[in-house]
Amino acid sequence: MRAVKKLAMKCVVYAMNGVYCVLKLFPVRKKAVFISRQTDEISVDFRLIIDELEARRCGWKTVVLAKRMRKSIAGMVEYGFHMLRQMYHLATSRAVIIDGYCVPVSVLKHKKCLTVIQIWHAIGCMKKFGYAMIGDEVGNSEDVARIMKMHKNYDYALISSYSFVNDYLEGFRIEREKILQIPLPKADLLTSEEYLRKQRDKLIERYPQLAEKRNILYCPTFRKDETAAEEGIRKLIAAIDFNRYNFIYNPHPNSKAKIDDSRIMNLPYSTMELVAASDYVISDYSSVIYEAGLAKKPVYLYGYDWKEYSKKRSFNLDLTKDVPTIFTDDPEKIIKAIDDDEFDYEIFAKFIDKNVVIPDGGCASAIADLILGERK
Repeated sequence: MRAVKKLAMKCVVYAMNGVYCVLKLFPVRKKAVFISRQTDEISVDFRLIIDELEARRCGWKTVVLAKRMRKSIAGMVEYGFHMLRQMYHLATSRAVIIDGYCVPVSVLKHKKCLTVIQIWHAIGCMKKFGYAMIGDEVGNSEDVARIMKMHKNYDYALISSYSFVNDYLEGFRIEREKILQIPLPKADLLTSEEYLRKQRDKLIERYPQLAEKRNILYCPTFRKDETAAEEGIRKLIAAIDFNRYNFIYNPHPNSKAKIDDSRIMNLPYSTMELVAASDYVISDYSSVIYEAGLAKKPVYLYGYDWKEYSKKRSFNLDLTKDVPTIFTDDPEKIIKAIDDDEFDYEIFAKFIDKNVVIPDGGCASAIADLILGERK
């Protein structure tokens, strides 16, 4: 890293701490702030935690600061002002819940009364992240991680299963005792038959054609090479018998891949909602496989670019061996497996049970206990 860039980053961190010293003069309230840069809207996980806090009538105020960071100059300036809001609420709250790396949380010196809870943004563990990615093509450098104090100041980091504890130790460089086995609250919904039935009924009411055929949901991960992504999707579409199946395409939020085919259904619902309404789920290198598994949906892995993709990203498991389902670059094999109902539900359920362990009382309740200092 060039010396000028390093100096600029250090100056920004120093200036932020200077401003934060002033903001910490404001009194602390019984307040929990939820911060995310994964989305511009409140996530279902944040919503479920807030609902749990409200149900307890604990008297806590909740504030949600959800905003994606745009890479344009205007977007970065706008996000800079947004971080000032984050800093104010961090200075005046008793708890902060984040679902990814948050600059103010990690680089600032907080009051001792602030509890920092990292819930991460994916059920299960798939790709390496944080410090485990340093040196990778898409990872940060050691200098950036050190200056920006990546993933520092956490009181708790929540994990879907202790089977991934070594991956979290590597990714967060956090003390073992701070890692707690509590999956994302959406797991509470995905294991609820009532929720799955209501969600399916809701989508069928809006789109009656979903009741006329079996529904295949395709949820690919993000690729920078959109041309290859479009080609992969077209090959999958060509293998589908649209007389028997509806095909729901749920692209990654960052994807700009365009597929002009009237047979494809693009529905304005979250991945979790679409999983609930689907009969089969096709993915690749995405943690959606855990969401689908919790909902007891058959899962198939379409790795049309595995050789190239696996050279750029490091994984916490071997998708070709560790996930008990079909993994192939041939879409016709996947569709044939769907036609023949070729899927071992029992073995896949064991894979999910090992990697997503829901606590007694549910995930949202367990996280609310942490926020309120009532951990059992």
